[in-house]
This record gives sequence, C-alpha cells and structure tokens, in this order.
Amino acid sequence: MNDYDISTLDLTGDRYEVKQSLVRNKYTVRDDAGNVVLRGKQKMFKLKEEFPFVTGDDQDAFTVKAGGIMDIAGNYTITDAGTGEPVVVLDEDWSWFMENWTVRDPDTGEALATITSKNKVLQVLRHLVGAANLIPNKYEIRDPQGDHVGDIEGQFSLKDTYTVTIDDASDVPKEAVLAAACILDALENN
Repeated sequence: MNDYDISTLDLTGDRYEVKQSLVRNKYTVRDDAGNVVLRGKQKMFKLKEEFPFVTGDDQDAFTVKAGGIMDIAGNYTITDAGTGEPVVVLDEDWSWFMENWTVRDPDTGEALATITSKNKVLQVLRHLVGAANLIPNKYEIRDPQGDHVGDIEGQFSLKDTYTVTIDDASDVPKEAVLAAACILDALENN
C-alpha cells in the first residue's frame, strides 16, 4: 500500500464505468467485469460540498469535501474513511475555456496528476451556450511529467456516463481519478 491508496479499497483494474443516477448527483462505479466497486452521492443542503463514497459491499471508503463554501475554483480533499487521513487534494484551476484539475499530495502540494478537458471549442460551448448536459465531457489524465496515463470519456446517454481508462497508473492514484470523474460531473454540470 502506498501513501495515496484508500485503506478500504483495492482497485486493480484499468477500466471503470462511472454512471450518474437520473435524479441527483449520485454515482455508481463499476469495474470492467461489471462489479460495483464504489458508490457515492453529493450530500444535500451542505454549505461545503461533500461526497461520501462506499465500497461495493457498503463499507465506508472515502469522503470528498470542498475546502470552501461554494468554490468556483477550489479544492476538494479526499479523506480515507478507514484512517481519517487526507489522501489527496483535487485542485481546480477554473477557466471559461478549459477544465483543469490537479491531483495533489495533501501535505506537500506536489502534483501527482493533472486532468484536463480535451477540446477547447466544446468547453466554450458547454460554458457559454449552456449546453453543459448535452455535450459529453472528455478529459485526459497526465502524470507530473506530462505523460499520458489515461482518459475520462463522457458518453451520450440519459444518465451522465463516463468510461475511465487508466493506461499506466504507476504514480497516479486510481481512487483519486475515479472520485475526480464523479466530482467533475457534479460540479461542471451545475
């Protein structure tokens, strides 16, 4: 187990599906075999946004919590439910033209990965025209050296659905990337 693993999770695959429920920011994450590995939902009526996640067998996994009230460009800490310790911080660099997120070490602030929207033109349409829910998000995941390690690909469907593929995650925490896919959907589509 390394510093960025969640104590109650064992994510060994390299492809996951993240699906939002029809009604609210509630998510199910399945592995390539179709097994539920995570479930999470945004807590309602909180001053600071909060997303608790449980494993496929309903064991508390982690919580993602906003650093500030109604953050536009903010940070979200992933805290391990088993240890109570922060694992990583998702830090948004808000822009009208690109969605840029950095996965950081919670103590040093060192970048562990970046998640960046792939298409500037589609991002402008999503933000300015209000077509956020009509145009699927597509992101690229890169390691700190800028090398490609995976993708988050939105799909056209009634429910927001993403395929998260991690090609080489030797230095990139999978739990943070999967949590980020849920958080990106919840925040960018509001």
